[in-house]
Amino acid sequence: MTDLNEGILTITINRPEKLNALNQQVQKELDQVFDEVNSNDEIRGVILTGAGPKAFVAGADISEFTSFTSEQAKAMSENGHRIFNKIESTSKPVIAAVNGFALGGGCELAMACHLRIASENAKFGQPEINLGIIPGYGGTQRFPRYAGKGKAIELLLTGDMISAQEALDLGLVNYVTSIEELLPKCKSILDKIKTKSSLVIDQIIACVNAHFEKGEDGFAIEIDEFSRCMNTEDFKEGTAAFLEKRAPIFKGK
Repeated sequence: MTDLNEGILTITINRPEKLNALNQQVQKELDQVFDEVNSNDEIRGVILTGAGPKAFVAGADISEFTSFTSEQAKAMSENGHRIFNKIESTSKPVIAAVNGFALGGGCELAMACHLRIASENAKFGQPEINLGIIPGYGGTQRFPRYAGKGKAIELLLTGDMISAQEALDLGLVNYVTSIEELLPKCKSILDKIKTKSSLVIDQIIACVNAHFEKGEDGFAIEIDEFSRCMNTEDFKEGTAAFLEKRAPIFKGK
């Protein structure tokens, strides 16, 4: 379920009766909608959330893969990685509005977003070990980057959940709000980002991902991207606005 308003696309995973568990259909729809995000210039930012009061995404839909062969499981994991990598590399800011349980695939989905804002009732965790499997959508890689290696290994090995406040203390989430203020907080952040150059937003995301997601020389890519800025109209506008003591008007050129 999607809604585009003032340049912000809100994507709601709408399976509240299943605590918004990720099945193959939901993943297909996420894949398609992020193609639209990347191609539609009217979209300046994304809020991703779950329907209902209980869950962001409570995990993958276990009933779909209980009888999978190793080959089917590999294909499922590869597809999930591809979609979540697409979300992470999206050139527009994506905020996960975590409104309840973010477990297993749901925690992995939240970590694929650029920012995470959690309501006070949110819970995070990777409980796959309780099913006799490991995370399959990037959890063993992204969790340590946000929570630190030691704590991530503890949570991956115990399957324990952490509260929104614990997630904030670890650096897994950016803010904790009341449930009523969750979406307004996400919108206020995106409204601020919308005033910046869309070119530079894309460059910053690419530079950060170069090291953390692609294992590339992020410093070298930063140098290249910094030099590219000099030839843009947005750089000329930004510096002129600074010298003239006014707010810049960026055009993404």
